Amino acid sequence: MSNKKNILITGGAGFIGSHLVIHFVKKYSNYRIINVDALTYASNLKNLDEIKNSQNYIFEKADIRDKKAISKILTKYEINNIIHLAAESHVDNSITNPLGFAETNVLGTLTLLDSTRNYWNNNFNNKSFYHVSTDEVYGSLGIEGSFCETTRYDPRSPYSASKASSDHFVKAYFHTYSMPVIISNCSNNYGPNQHIEKLIPIMVSKIFNEQKLPIYGDGKNIRDWLYVKDHVDAIDLIFHKGIKGETYNIGGGNELTNINLIDKLIIQADKFLKNPRGYSKKLISFVSDRKGHDFRYSIDFTKLKNELGWYPKTPFDKGLELTLEHYLKILMKNN
Repeated sequence: MSNKKNILITGGAGFIGSHLVIHFVKKYSNYRIINVDALTYASNLKNLDEIKNSQNYIFEKADIRDKKAISKILTKYEINNIIHLAAESHVDNSITNPLGFAETNVLGTLTLLDSTRNYWNNNFNNKSFYHVSTDEVYGSLGIEGSFCETTRYDPRSPYSASKASSDHFVKAYFHTYSMPVIISNCSNNYGPNQHIEKLIPIMVSKIFNEQKLPIYGDGKNIRDWLYVKDHVDAIDLIFHKGIKGETYNIGGGNELTNINLIDKLIIQADKFLKNPRGYSKKLISFVSDRKGHDFRYSIDFTKLKNELGWYPKTPFDKGLELTLEHYLKILMKNN
């Protein structure tokens, strides 16, 4: 086995994954990055055009549920590190298709874990299996308090239940097989290249097209927002400096109600589109609340800040401006 880092990144054609792959390929020319993605509807290889011809980058189309394919890739590229992001992630889709989420997020993670354990064959020196998860595994908060790494799991949707289960399998492989694992749980990501089904890009599209902006319930549900490049920086740091067997929470420190977020989007979008200030507020439409809709998420990232020195560097309004301009320029180009 080579001492060189051969890093398998699953879901590398997805939103967070593509940002992470680009970051690692550009920053670490001595690492070989193998991007494994099944290319489902939420993946987009065009997001990786800028590094697709890089000497230290390889793409393999494969499904993490396919043990034969995964085992072949592990052997072919002498994989000694894994960063696992591949997952079904849209809560609404999990409500209509919970079995699909269990198959990918639970069985897919378990297949990846077991294939890796068999390939490494108890030789865990200089190896790591880093599992990227979500704050939704912790359930819902009231107006007070925040999730920390010791918060009891209490998933409320099929999506969060599938991610909670995958977290537990990762931890079980650490305790049962001494496999060198790390877990991080992040808050809501936003930024360029997110799939249109997600809240910010779909709302930007609807503002641009002057369509109704559907908001669940009364719009007072609260989320913590993390700029994707800040998340990537955190993953980089945890991958290199995190302690095996530990969990790290990654938060943006930007708690907003959904209606506050839409108001900010409207102000910035109307300015960009040269509409009168508040012009698009007329598009807001409150709709029936989502089933099992968690009231509030809030991440306490004190552990990550104190132990590894990470904190989010992108002010929310700046991150939102960069994100909004990215989507609006695409919409204007395609219109």
